[in-house]
Amino acid sequence: MTHYIDPDRAQFEVFKGLDRETPLNMLNLVKFRDLANYPGDHILARDGLTGAEAYANYGKESAPVLTRVGGSIVWRGDFETTLIGPVDETWDAMFIAYYPNAHAFLAMISDPAYQKAVVHRQAAVKTSRLIRTRSAALTDHFA
Repeated sequence: MTHYIDPDRAQFEVFKGLDRETPLNMLNLVKFRDLANYPGDHILARDGLTGAEAYANYGKESAPVLTRVGGSIVWRGDFETTLIGPVDETWDAMFIAYYPNAHAFLAMISDPAYQKAVVHRQAAVKTSRLIRTRSAALTDHFA
């Protein structure tokens, strides 16, 4: 199984090349490690935290930055089952984060407080998906 924790350069360049002015929603699907994997010199490296506990630290420290850039969590859900797709992909955290535009997202990930907090995410996450979406008109049909 390939593990996805941070974007690779090519994916990040595609993201940066998209419209930066329109609102966007980021679908987050996260699978935690059983035990957090902090760098050896991190203060929490020997505390034996679970991935869920490390991710909670990430949420606590990054939430003020999300708010500061005008973002918010607009949906959160609990995984139940996969009806179509790989049955081995299960998710511990599922949520959609709203950003007023891509500039806000880029400001968040560049913020020194966020960059300090992201070590918790990296320690916590076994694999994840971060999918940028834009709103589309609501209709009474699927397509």
